[in-house]
Amino acid sequence: MQLFIREVIVVEPTDNQRTKMPVKPLVSVVLIFLNEEKFIEEAIASVIAQTYDNWELLLVDDGSTDSSSSIAQKYSAQYSSVVKYLQHPNHQNRGMSASRNLGIEQAEGEYIAFIDGDDVWLPQKLAQQVAIMQAQPDAALVCGRTKWWYGWTGKPEDKQRDFIQTLDLPLDALIEPPQLLLLFLTNEWASLHDILVRQKAIATVGGYNDSFPGMYEDQVFHAKLCLNFSAYIADQCWCLYRQHPQACTFQTHDTDRGYFTARKTFLIWLKSYLQIQFENTEVLPVVDRELWHYLHPQQSRILAKIHRLKDMSKNFVERIK
Repeated sequence: MQLFIREVIVVEPTDNQRTKMPVKPLVSVVLIFLNEEKFIEEAIASVIAQTYDNWELLLVDDGSTDSSSSIAQKYSAQYSSVVKYLQHPNHQNRGMSASRNLGIEQAEGEYIAFIDGDDVWLPQKLAQQVAIMQAQPDAALVCGRTKWWYGWTGKPEDKQRDFIQTLDLPLDALIEPPQLLLLFLTNEWASLHDILVRQKAIATVGGYNDSFPGMYEDQVFHAKLCLNFSAYIADQCWCLYRQHPQACTFQTHDTDRGYFTARKTFLIWLKSYLQIQFENTEVLPVVDRELWHYLHPQQSRILAKIHRLKDMSKNFVERIK
């Protein structure tokens, strides 16, 4: 895929124009990256190519050691009025949560959007999401159905693996808490990936948790949002979620132990959060059921084998009838 970066020209309006022009809310886009020299220009280009024109881009460097730092600094210099380069003190690697929080701290927008350094937005994302948020004042966030993007390689066999996630919820509708979180707990493919959030909502839940530097850091943040606020789920795809061997999610899911540990840590945190903040919530029994499998892995495997045997027996009986 080839993206063309349009020239960003900032023209100050006259006083008369200011009184006539409708004020578009500013969107702060937080792009975090760590050694993304292969993909970061395409991610940046997809933000610059947005049809919505009132945005700022915060490029947060999480201690990169490749050329992605200089690439980000180049864009910050070229588009200095709308693009800012950020890094941790002494160019430290602090993790994804701390990096997103750094971007949030520097953001000036009414809305905040997040993009990783290896993903790509479609051009209408911000325009359409802002329009939805302005039409849905009760929604703290909006998101669409993300495309899991294997076909970026151009190989036919990879393109065949592409899919757009399905969400077993009403689409183009406002979802009240905690329904969205309940879906995440039982269907991991339902995770959010391209949210636009009100800055006030982020401040209310305290942003990301620095204790989750990598895997499941976004689920922790989304869980807090979905427990406290309504969300609008659109039946549209605005984000291409690139799948490649160097991606954090890809690496963790590629190892059973990595996934097991990350999921268990998330569920333990969520149970504690619910007990403190939402003592009587219907989510807690669901978390307990999910967590049981991780606290008792041997018993869980035995139960899984029993269920498989029951299914096989049932299928066999059906065939011989």
